[in-house]
Amino acid sequence: MSEKVIILGSGPAGCTAAIYAARADLEPLLYHGPQPGGQLTITTEVENFPGFPDGLMGPEMMQRFQQQAERFGARFRETEVESVDLHGPPFRITAEGETHDTEVLIVATGASARLLGLESESKLMGYGVSACATCDGFFFRGKEIAIVGGGDTAMEEALFLTKFAEKVTIIHRRDELRASQIMQKRVLEHPKIEVAWNKVVAEVHDVEKQKVSSLTLKDTVSGERSELAVEGLFVAIGHTPNTSLFEGKLDMDDQGYIRVAPGGTRTSVEGVFACGDCIDHVYRQAVTAAGTGCMAAIDAERWLESRG
Repeated sequence: MSEKVIILGSGPAGCTAAIYAARADLEPLLYHGPQPGGQLTITTEVENFPGFPDGLMGPEMMQRFQQQAERFGARFRETEVESVDLHGPPFRITAEGETHDTEVLIVATGASARLLGLESESKLMGYGVSACATCDGFFFRGKEIAIVGGGDTAMEEALFLTKFAEKVTIIHRRDELRASQIMQKRVLEHPKIEVAWNKVVAEVHDVEKQKVSSLTLKDTVSGERSELAVEGLFVAIGHTPNTSLFEGKLDMDDQGYIRVAPGGTRTSVEGVFACGDCIDHVYRQAVTAAGTGCMAAIDAERWLESRG
């Protein structure tokens, strides 16, 4: 079965690409992937997306994205893509035994935040646990919070969180930070920031009350456990782009993010475009992902027109 446009990923980037492609009469087919709706579906209230002055729950926002795309004729598939053949165009997509050829492929597979792997962390995600300080810092005004990490990103987020929080505790498993010297200096000299050295989070409380009230910390040297009273936990140990399907097929950087042409969304393969968090390791916001989704759809439409 042949398609004009197939989109992989149903977060803000993929759904926006679907809206634009559908309005251009390209009848896009979109595969949800393993996390339908993307990372917004594991958040609670979204307050920083333009056009929603009262905020909106993340899952509801992504449902509206999909409904808007479907209104213009986009089609959605729940099946997960198993393989892609980029020797084209046309390109071949295989998903649970279903095979489609497409003239254009838009990759919007996003990225996944690296987490601690605790069951309590997972259950409290969106209820005091977050992987995005820019998204959720505002909700912790006047509170004491913690952030896990030791690199530049963690330091940047810790400094950002001091705009809202009363106190920020950086939890780091070693006795020195990995961050650049200038970032370390800013953090270590900040009056609102403390560092818990040689510590890891062993447990997040309180799942039963559906809110963060404290953390159990384990000392990586002595093994001793201690309690830290906080009302929020931010995990800043990095992101992994969801691009394993394209290893050896698309040009990527050393972290696995897909490289695109400057100022556009063209990848190293003609007819394949990429957008959203699978190309962005800097901003990682719903609104920036949506913007690149728009760009990918317009780039795809113009590329198809150039081929007649």
